[in-house]
Amino acid sequence: MAGAAGRGGCHTIRGAQIKELLQSKRNVLFDCDGVIWNGETAVTGAPEVVRLLKQQGKRVFFVTNNCTRPRENYVQKFSRLGFTDVAEEDIFSSAYCSAAYLRDVARVQGKVFVIGCYGVQKELLNAGVTMVEEDDDGPDVSIYDCPLDPDVKAVLVGYDEKFNFLKLAKACCYLRNSECLFLATDPDPWHPLRGGRVTPGSGSLTAALETASNRKATVIGKPGRFMFECIAGQFNLDPEQSLMVGDRLETDVLFGTNCGLSTMLTLTGVSTLKEAEEYKGSDSPEKKDSVPDYVVESITDFLEALEE
Repeated sequence: MAGAAGRGGCHTIRGAQIKELLQSKRNVLFDCDGVIWNGETAVTGAPEVVRLLKQQGKRVFFVTNNCTRPRENYVQKFSRLGFTDVAEEDIFSSAYCSAAYLRDVARVQGKVFVIGCYGVQKELLNAGVTMVEEDDDGPDVSIYDCPLDPDVKAVLVGYDEKFNFLKLAKACCYLRNSECLFLATDPDPWHPLRGGRVTPGSGSLTAALETASNRKATVIGKPGRFMFECIAGQFNLDPEQSLMVGDRLETDVLFGTNCGLSTMLTLTGVSTLKEAEEYKGSDSPEKKDSVPDYVVESITDFLEALEE
């Protein structure tokens, strides 16, 4: 069950099967929202699962497309929710990886125009990436007369609750220069909120700019490979020794498949078992690649295997 026979099989596993799978892996990568916690509530047993995995010598990482907070704030949230042994270097967010890409891969020699929240801005600041200072645009300022910075070499789009027409228009102007990089933290179209409401994600804002600029963004977060390359570069991870656990087929599971990892879907977040089974029968290659190898109700199911 733990080997290649499980690839894309959408097998529901428990107990001894989870134990066998974990014994075959050295590294476990978790998504956060919908897997480790929901809002300000930890998934039942999650702190104990992380503690036991580390106690048994597994390397545990948290790979999230949520760019709203910097890594140091994630550490505080983990602590607040009862996780006692999560360090900053265990956390790879789309904001952190976007900053790493701009600094280490693109090596931008100039400024970055950011559509994004505090988490994105703080990670860029931590990485020493220069941003365009936010203008205090008044109600009468328009794209016809607002200042544009001639030193902008990249546009980065992330989650931004203050997204507006002027930000979109400025980004369009910068992207008319074909030498200006166009990056997005992640492709997530929406995020669930309490009470059944949703909020548009980074992918929605990126889509608006892609349409307006007639350009395609380079996406840093899942399901692209760069986030795994970030971790592998720092910790020498072997994909075959790694398991990706997530709640979203089109990002978490597809990310794992793209990177050569075994994949597991938990049913405590966005995607359902019915959707996974429908994808299994799809003619779309991308949907087939989004089918998990394994399915569990919750990472609480790990406890039985870890406590034996």
